[in-house]
Amino acid sequence: MSSSRPFAQVDVFTTTPYAGNPVAVVLDGEGLSSEELQRVARWTNLSETTFLLPPSDPAADYRVRIFTPSLELPFAGHPTLGSCHAWLEAGGRPRAGETVVQECGAGLVPVRRTADGLAFQAPPLLRSGPLEPELLEQVVALLGIARDDVVDAAWADNGPGWVALLLKDAEAVLALRPPGRGLDVGVVGPHPPGSETAFEVRAFFPVDEALVEDPVTGSLNASLAQWLLGSGRATAPYVAAQGTAIGRAGRVHVTQDDDGAIWVGGGTRTLVRGSVEL
Repeated sequence: MSSSRPFAQVDVFTTTPYAGNPVAVVLDGEGLSSEELQRVARWTNLSETTFLLPPSDPAADYRVRIFTPSLELPFAGHPTLGSCHAWLEAGGRPRAGETVVQECGAGLVPVRRTADGLAFQAPPLLRSGPLEPELLEQVVALLGIARDDVVDAAWADNGPGWVALLLKDAEAVLALRPPGRGLDVGVVGPHPPGSETAFEVRAFFPVDEALVEDPVTGSLNASLAQWLLGSGRATAPYVAAQGTAIGRAGRVHVTQDDDGAIWVGGGTRTLVRGSVEL
């Protein structure tokens, strides 16, 4: 027998309707099998759909399961912020202080309110350091650029497996028209000094036989921040633009605490409220 569950669709990394990156949130995922959750995620057909559950860790405020249309993810950035937004909007209150603690497949992720909306603490990198020369050649071929166009390249893997390229400027990033497919690739380039945003970011990943561009990517921006700040190529706070090339105008706010912790956040806004029959 089906039951009605509260549902929201939240735009993340924006306060402007129909911009940023949307996530579907089912606020009560209890009693549903993994197969049922995956079926719902296929139906919403967004990049991610999340399901909120009671926490299993006493330090957490809630637990979230994150699904793409084809698989479950241990962690993802914009679904983390969108899920927290929906949980707070539905009356959720953190157990201790003002920081919300989300439990997910990757562990506990702190989320806090900021002047710009919500921000999650960047998780540790699982892999960092320079790209292997052979892999770099594969990536530049995937993007349809020359090796000389790349200022620097590194692993920036905090779960999804991102490799990151730094190009000379934001214009070079916006000019990309990748002909290939095959890897999760993040590309970043600086805007001129004094611009509204410090960097332009784009993210590409394969889906079936096509290379898809993600509108705004929290996990990538987290790992890029760790790379750029750690290498001295950026200073915090800064704002990155993403989604420009596909008309989604996302803004990602990066800050760093005195202890070195990096936070990635932005605006969140609910566009759809209601219920879903599951």
